[in-house]
Amino acid sequence: MGGGEVAMALGDSRKILLAHGGGGRLMSRLIQETILPRVRQGDADMPLTDAAQVSVDASALCFTTDSYVVQPLRFPGGDIGTLAVCGTVNDLAATGARPVALSLSLILEEGFSLDILESILESIGRTAGALGVPVVTGDTKVVEVEAADGLFINTAGIGVKVPGSALGFDRIQPGDAVIVTGTLGDHGMTILSRRKGMMFETSLESDCAALSPLTCRILEAVGEAVKFMRDPTRGGLAAVLNEIASGSRCDIEIEESGLPIRPAVRAAADMLGLDVLNVANEGKMVLIVAPEAAEQVLAICRADPLGHEAAQIGRIGSPGEEGGLVELVTRVGGRRVVQMPYGRDLPRIC
Repeated sequence: MGGGEVAMALGDSRKILLAHGGGGRLMSRLIQETILPRVRQGDADMPLTDAAQVSVDASALCFTTDSYVVQPLRFPGGDIGTLAVCGTVNDLAATGARPVALSLSLILEEGFSLDILESILESIGRTAGALGVPVVTGDTKVVEVEAADGLFINTAGIGVKVPGSALGFDRIQPGDAVIVTGTLGDHGMTILSRRKGMMFETSLESDCAALSPLTCRILEAVGEAVKFMRDPTRGGLAAVLNEIASGSRCDIEIEESGLPIRPAVRAAADMLGLDVLNVANEGKMVLIVAPEAAEQVLAICRADPLGHEAAQIGRIGSPGEEGGLVELVTRVGGRRVVQMPYGRDLPRIC
């Protein structure tokens, strides 16, 4: 391909071509002119080797990976790029780690808009930059039309354990407080209402946010008083609580009156026949905390924009004979079992 054809491919059409994933000049230009300027931090002259060297001073590292196929790619409160950074950072945060480096891999469909790609890459760079977490390695592949739905992203993250943290199912005890850092269901209902063209008087917006600054602050303040953390993404609060009940073999009781849910989210869920407890979140954390530290954790959360609507929603009950049961106490005093979601109501939510 001559120079004029390369310029035409990148300049005039503003579309991704199969050749952008072919390992040649077009791929090099895509990386050098489109991707790196938007996501790279720090040393601009760092060589593009097959693996990044990351210096860390820690006795314990955490490592996670996740893939993102959300549709639509852009939504109120974020886009797939913001989601990819925040989701991976939050997985590290849930293990008690401070993120130190990310990878970024793109699977692009032939014909995908370069303008949209640049916007999403800018979101990635902005979000990672605000956290001080560099994108240190990555990969790009291009597939034929209809072999992917525009853009898929995979990110991996490395984090360093916060000293003094000790998280695990085995540390959970009866009487521990169940805390959520904010309102439930915002992300999932935003995505679903966007797909279905639903409009509400109060606009829905994803809660997409990176929680590591908040979780690190909590762990540094109360240490081992935090027994367990998990971000309630796919399957929502219901899935996380059932995982905790199963892993700890303790019953869990939550209060319906204590659940923080925005009216617009509740209305959208009611219209679609969904239980908000099953709906995904992308900027919230569930914490199991020793009862004597619950008020301090809530105060730390509420002093931070990431957790200003935090609430204690329940407590850990007695050990269960069959691995633990999650029960909701309704506003009128009744009780119902909160079951593990089946998983088919909200596909491609992240």
